[in-house]
Amino acid sequence: MENKDLKESYIDERSGIEYRLVGDYYLPNIVLPKPKRTGTIGKYGRLRLKYLEEYHKLEVMIMRVNNELISHLLDIEDEGKVRVERLVEQMVKKENVTEELKANNQLEWVQKMNSIKSRAEEIILNEVIYQ
Repeated sequence: MENKDLKESYIDERSGIEYRLVGDYYLPNIVLPKPKRTGTIGKYGRLRLKYLEEYHKLEVMIMRVNNELISHLLDIEDEGKVRVERLVEQMVKKENVTEELKANNQLEWVQKMNSIKSRAEEIILNEVIYQ
């Protein structure tokens, strides 16, 4: 069969899929939709991806096919950052960790802030990442 007998592209009537000629073969002309969001996935997004790949492989596969995985991970990243920040602020007020304490006793202030940050992140891991 010579290439001049072949059409450049055609649409299969049964499936509605368009095929294009590449060399001697017809390949489906499939284009994935662009993701809703783009950006850099940070700590919380990577933790979510690791969790999903380990415990929800089918969900990850479906999100990849639908081109929704990156958007989902970016949403988790944003939610994680905002909630950690909010929780830290609330705990700082509740436990009376002030700028005065920071000026008078830096070591105690650092210990309390590290404890608060650690507890806030643990809450986010359980409520956002591992759900």
